[in-house]
Amino acid sequence: MHINPDDMERDLKIRTKLFSHDIITLLESMDYSPIKRVIINQLLRSATSVGANYRAATRARSDREFIAKLRIVHEEADECCYWLEIISERKWADVEKELKEANELTAILVTSLKTMYSKMITTKNESN
Repeated sequence: MHINPDDMERDLKIRTKLFSHDIITLLESMDYSPIKRVIINQLLRSATSVGANYRAATRARSDREFIAKLRIVHEEADECCYWLEIISERKWADVEKELKEANELTAILVTSLKTMYSKMITTKNESN
């Protein structure tokens, strides 16, 4: 089966945006405390950054710029995993669905980065 890169890009744009919405919904449902506020703010920032930075990556002017922006998206998705694990371990909320999605996004981003690095190496070797 052939996957059209444009379809994958559009789907990941939608998926990262939906991830942001899911995290916002989760956080709106959580009880408040001064300690939870810190974790909530960290997760909110990293989760909304995933979609925003992926969108910026898709508008990159070069492969190098795309990779640089995609690395940020990867770091933010991985940070979401961390904060969701803390919430789960503290038993503040059931975050199984959100953690699964954060891990899947992280894995997709790792694969995309590896593909882009490989592409750059191949292109560089072909031009020599």
